[in-house]
Amino acid sequence: MAESSGNKASPTGDTPVIDARDPGVDPVRTGALVLADGTVLRGFGLGAKGAAVGEVCFVTSMTGYQETLTDPSFAGQIVTFTFPHIGIVGTNPEDMETSVPASRGAIMRMDPTDPSNFRSAEHIDAWLARMNLVGLAGLDTRRLTRRIRDMGAPTGVVINGGDAAPDIQDAVVEAKGWPGLEGMDLAKEVTCSKAYNWNQTVWKLGEGYGQQTAPKRKVIAIDYGAKHNILRHLAERGCDVEVVPATATASEIMGRKPDGVFLSNGPGDPAATAEYAVPCLQALIQAGVPIFGICLGHQLLSLALGAKTDKMAIGHRGANHPVKELATGKVEITSQNHGFAVMRDSLPDGVIETHSSLFDSSVEGIAVQGKPIFSVQYHPEASPGPHDSRHLFDRFIEAIDQHA
Repeated sequence: MAESSGNKASPTGDTPVIDARDPGVDPVRTGALVLADGTVLRGFGLGAKGAAVGEVCFVTSMTGYQETLTDPSFAGQIVTFTFPHIGIVGTNPEDMETSVPASRGAIMRMDPTDPSNFRSAEHIDAWLARMNLVGLAGLDTRRLTRRIRDMGAPTGVVINGGDAAPDIQDAVVEAKGWPGLEGMDLAKEVTCSKAYNWNQTVWKLGEGYGQQTAPKRKVIAIDYGAKHNILRHLAERGCDVEVVPATATASEIMGRKPDGVFLSNGPGDPAATAEYAVPCLQALIQAGVPIFGICLGHQLLSLALGAKTDKMAIGHRGANHPVKELATGKVEITSQNHGFAVMRDSLPDGVIETHSSLFDSSVEGIAVQGKPIFSVQYHPEASPGPHDSRHLFDRFIEAIDQHA
């Protein structure tokens, strides 16, 4: 493929620069994405002024950019949106998956236009600034996505220089010095500081969010970086949900007399979080309480059962991932966000693979034979994304009721 005419030598003469837009549109670009190998992608800054370092990933979802940026599973990551028109429906207080975003920054193709949606309360530029997220627009996100796909997720620094040109050389040094997500326990950074109760139910058009006032089951949710919509689906199904920190012990959890235990999504390397999570989960497994895990919760449950996890080259991030249920052959389109996966060959006796990715055949679900314990790698609460897998919450409720 021929190089774009927007490629040119850098001002320093030794760092390749990939211009964000067609040449001649705007000679002054005070924003940039600087990768650890010295590649520079110039654009136009949005949101908070400054710079942020992290792993650069891409997301293929066409909707839900606000939910994506506030998903705690994106801690330590700079999110590249493959869909070009980010910001067109604005932002609002209802579409937050956590109160404070854990992602490091946002990269998009087009400059956000003024929002056009009846729910919009704030332009994405102002929202990014208020959330202290560095944004960058005008990049060739298709080219960046191909690079990540072919070479793996790189470390990078996203810069919004405001009125000043970005310091490229300092950014290269910072990117090279960032250790990467392997070995990082980020669950401790995004978990709650103390236990709290949750009774908000799912959003409905014309009604907003509801409240669960007559719960029938007690569920303890271990917060490794839980998305709010997961908790809403538990409350919607008649659960009295109590959320506890990631470092809670099995005795603390069982002392609350749960009917079931939920293991949430979250960021970072599961092998690092496993240091304190696995002893707790092994005790809960021994206690025989019904357990349902999602995303990082799935990985930690697998580690507690004796399996192993590994870092993926690019990960799965988007709302269009086909997953096959092995027992029935049924295929569901799922929402996913993970950079680590359970290693199939490491699954011990008594633990079966229940779901598999149709993209790369990676493990997407497990279950413990003879016990009410199961987990999936993807997000059945799908915020954003399809609703194909929401029945898994019903399966958890059925397991609780049958175990009672």
